[in-house]
Amino acid sequence: MKINPEVKKALEEGRPVVALESTIISHGMPYPKNVKTALEVENVIRSHGAVPATIGIIDGEPIVGMTPEEIEEFGKRKGVLKVSRRDLPVVYAKKLWGATTVATTMIIANQAGIEVFVTGGIGGVHRGATETMDISADLQELAKTNVTVVCAGAKAILDLPLTLEYLETMGVPVLGYKTNELPAFYTSKSGLKVDYQVDNASEMANIIKAKRDNKLQGGILLTNPIPHEYEMDPKVINEAIETALKKMEKEGVKGKECTPYLLKTIVELTGGDSLESNIKLVLNNAAVGSEVAKEYAKLRK
Repeated sequence: MKINPEVKKALEEGRPVVALESTIISHGMPYPKNVKTALEVENVIRSHGAVPATIGIIDGEPIVGMTPEEIEEFGKRKGVLKVSRRDLPVVYAKKLWGATTVATTMIIANQAGIEVFVTGGIGGVHRGATETMDISADLQELAKTNVTVVCAGAKAILDLPLTLEYLETMGVPVLGYKTNELPAFYTSKSGLKVDYQVDNASEMANIIKAKRDNKLQGGILLTNPIPHEYEMDPKVINEAIETALKKMEKEGVKGKECTPYLLKTIVELTGGDSLESNIKLVLNNAAVGSEVAKEYAKLRK
């Protein structure tokens, strides 16, 4: 594992570090918007007094804290694999380039000693999963890996009630940041309740500490609603999702290609509006995640 010197120094000194994934760069947005967004997210984290650590795999080596040049190469390079837990040994052994999903970012962040990880939305139980058994590996990772994930809920293309049921079964605390309702990624409301509301970063840091001190294995999910001014009209986004799902079924897209396909199709159907909402919610999550990381770092000193 290659840890960026800035990240390494911050970890050694007990300063706040926030992990970031790389799938959003290679599979989530078109170039050059993907690179611009990745660097903007890092800037937000820095502006809140934490150190960003974008995680990816280059030539079979996990990189914790990619440089701007590496992020640029990741953003425009073709054929970067979308890597989940099952892919890691092959990608490492074959010395391939890999973009980390929520699951693999959690694994590598945990190995590096990073507690807080910021993303857009987690994977979950796909619609129709009672027939297909299509369930994201992100949920299993949340059940067993000691990382706090800050997101805007599960991606709205998923079956949100079943995703919550699965997380409950796996013993993952699902918390709402200043809300008691699960955000639905592009919108702040889903009609579904979270387990508990958390009102500030300090309270969240104490929850993390209590879980770690008591050796309660597994992740914590902090869901943070997209700011009202950037959320989409629920009718517009839900219609786009339904259309995209029908198109995907017709074209026979399966497995790990589903999420990138659906997100790209929804961007096209909404005239780019969903991509702008996606960017804004990630930036908002970065701000909240940085504050949580700062408060947690204070508790550990």
